[in-house]
Amino acid sequence: MPPAHRIAPGPPQHFFTGNLPEFKRDRLGFLSKSAREYGDCVSIRLGPRRMMIVNHPDQVEEVLVTKNRLFIKHFALRSTGSTLGNGLLTSEGDFWRKQRRLAQPAFHRERIATHAAIMVDYTERMLSSWANGQTRDIQEEMMRVTLEIVAKTLFDADVSGDTADASAAMETMMHSFTRRVNTLVKLPLWVPTPLNVRSRRASDRLDQIIYAIIASRRSSGEDRGDLLSMLLNAQDEDDGSGMTDKQLRDEAMTLFMAGHETTANTLAWAWYLLALNPEVEAKLHDELDAVLPDRPPTFDDLPRLPYAESIITETLRLFPTVWLLGREATEDCEVGGYDVPKGHTIFMSQWVIHRDPRNFDDPLAFRPGRWADGLSKRIHRYAWFPFGGGPRICIGNAFAMMESVLLLATIARRYRLTLASNAAIVPLPTMTLRPERGVKMVLTGRSGTPH
Repeated sequence: MPPAHRIAPGPPQHFFTGNLPEFKRDRLGFLSKSAREYGDCVSIRLGPRRMMIVNHPDQVEEVLVTKNRLFIKHFALRSTGSTLGNGLLTSEGDFWRKQRRLAQPAFHRERIATHAAIMVDYTERMLSSWANGQTRDIQEEMMRVTLEIVAKTLFDADVSGDTADASAAMETMMHSFTRRVNTLVKLPLWVPTPLNVRSRRASDRLDQIIYAIIASRRSSGEDRGDLLSMLLNAQDEDDGSGMTDKQLRDEAMTLFMAGHETTANTLAWAWYLLALNPEVEAKLHDELDAVLPDRPPTFDDLPRLPYAESIITETLRLFPTVWLLGREATEDCEVGGYDVPKGHTIFMSQWVIHRDPRNFDDPLAFRPGRWADGLSKRIHRYAWFPFGGGPRICIGNAFAMMESVLLLATIARRYRLTLASNAAIVPLPTMTLRPERGVKMVLTGRSGTPH
């Protein structure tokens, strides 16, 4: 008979800080080392907060699916309240379920298909400013174009004049989030520290952009069939009231940030990996030359671009934009046979699980071909979970996959991208997993295609 109270093993802890110094110094390395040395369930403490890391797909499924009603989003995400507000990413309970129902139709397959042409058109517009031999920061380029795409497809807004401001503001918000997670004593956001002041200004600038979009749509009264129109026209089932500007802002801000940051980072990592693996790049070009010899891709081409899709799938395995999920227990429970007291956080790391040799052969190798023979149906459902899972799986997962494949195909049929230097590209785990200093690449026009 098992003991009444079981605590998972874990690394030694400092008296006041717990494991925070090691976690802060190298988050990805700490998570990987903990899994190697202590197994599938690992107890750690970050300052005063006790938590358990789970490193097996069975436990991920336990938290996200079978026991999902015993968990809410974790403390770090709740600290983003002034920026994300009470949007889909952070809200809970009945309010979240209502907002999810209202937003879901905007992400149905038929509606997403109508966005494909916009995605390709905006990418072609970006490529019109590229030239053979130029050096570009590809992460920056991907950030800009995906920001414009999400604004146009979800809110029918042109933010091309605001993209530099918006990208800089989001960069500040990501930095602020990481600093707050890594800090033992967290001062309230209203305390005018230099970091809080920068964060507040960044949030205010994003608010200006979002509220301007909302005000313009309210004044026109036009139903354009996009997500913003759906949310503007939504009425409460009980009292018939509509969403306030604040509610609209929170949902728009969440999708504005999450809807471009994740795809941009995925594409930046994909270009990096292709540059390191020319044989994979050659296979991609063979597919593109066969399917798209003289034109950019369309939605109908997607089933004919399986290798391009497998490149995105494999990129999300090795460099998952969402590299760590957290859930906080709302009552005492058990996960993986270990006690999880109320208030404790469960961490689940895609970075660790996606690179586990129990789940994937030669796990550190970039091998898109591994997905060609139905691997996704043979592995555990939660051996690859870049979009989360359970009821709170990312609402935009199909949107993101389609966008990633279309942008990859649109760019790769016209250009080869090679690294501008031999300097290592270091992953920076903030709210998302991004290249720490961008990805500088040299553009080479491919023969036979316009550039």
